[in-house]
Formats: sequence, C-alpha cells, structure tokens
Amino acid sequence: MTGNSTSVVEEIKPKRRSRIREGHETRILVAAEDVFAQFGYNGASVEAIAERAGMSKQNMLYYFSSKEILYHQVLKTILDMWLEKMTLLAQAGEDPAAMLENYIRGKFEISRTHPNGSKVFANEIINGAPHLKEYLRERLLPQLEADLALVRGWIADGIVDPIEPEHLFFTIWASTQTYADFSAQIELSLGKESLEADDFTRAGDFLTHIILKGIGLKS
Repeated sequence: MTGNSTSVVEEIKPKRRSRIREGHETRILVAAEDVFAQFGYNGASVEAIAERAGMSKQNMLYYFSSKEILYHQVLKTILDMWLEKMTLLAQAGEDPAAMLENYIRGKFEISRTHPNGSKVFANEIINGAPHLKEYLRERLLPQLEADLALVRGWIADGIVDPIEPEHLFFTIWASTQTYADFSAQIELSLGKESLEADDFTRAGDFLTHIILKGIGLKS
C-alpha cells in the first residue's frame, strides 16, 4: 500500500510542477504584454513587469532570464497565434467567401482578445522589426506565399477580379489590427469606455462586406 502511494505521488509531482510553471509563465507573459504595450521595449523594465505579475524580480528572472528573452517570447506568442488562426489555407471548407470571412473574423478575434500583444507587435514593426525580422522571414513569408498562391488560383479561375493579392492581405491586416492598436481612437469616436464583443462582430460584418464586394467575388 505504501509503495503504491509513493509511486503515485512520484508520478503526480512532475505534472504539478509543470502546471505551476506554466501558470507562472503565463502570468508573466500577460504582465509583459501590458508593460511592453504601454512603454515599448526600451521604456519597459524587468522590475515593472515583475511588479505587474505580482512577483519578485528574482523570481521572474528564474522563468525568463532577461528582458530581451521575455520580449522575444511575447512577440513569438502573438505571431504564432496570428499565423495559426490566420493562415487562409487552414480555414475549413473550399468556399472562397467563407474562407475569407473566417480569416477576417479570426483576425478580429485576436485583436479583441490580445490587444496588448497586437500593440507590442505593431511597435516592433514600426521600429523596423529589429527583434523579429528573421522570425518573420522564416514563419510569416512562407505562409503568406501559400495564401497568395491560393488567391492567384481564384483569379485564374475567374472567381475574383484580377487584383493584386498582396494588397488584399495588407488591407485586412491593417483594418483588423487598428481595432487593437488604435483602440483608444475608436473608443473615443464611438463614445465608449471600451470596445465590446459586438463592436468587433459588426466591424467584421462591415469589412467582410467590403472585401467580398471589392474583389468581385463570384458565387
């Protein structure tokens, strides 16, 4: 009986430590998103991030050993999330209208749920992507090329007008991310304290309508 109890405890302990570590890392990353979004990379401090996370600087550095490593992880997390949900080829079904609508609404969802991560990403790009350029080349460009090839196929098949597909994606990116990156401007314009889920839904309705009409999508 005792032996069995010991073996069970030994099996549980590593899982418990893993869950605890994962919880601390998530808390730190959320705090880091807030601080980097508010102050930028140069203005952010390890102390401010640790305070926002509710732990000591030494404890936080146990999980992320430097501000640069933490910043890279914040950028990687938001970009990976974007690429996972936004790759056009990953959308279910073969109907171009449904695929584009899913793409647009998925991007709005990330802007709604991770506005600070989007702001950190935007600031990095505005500053020339010094920390992210190689990662963008390795991860973003291949997936973008796959999506561009798909749209070019639609053009060749006469499904959409002969547009430049690069600008289709640039327009979607800019239109959806502005609801995160410039949320203060939109909130002020709408007379709201903060944007609500319905605001993102209605924005998705509008942008989907504009994009599908604008590219002359044939049913």
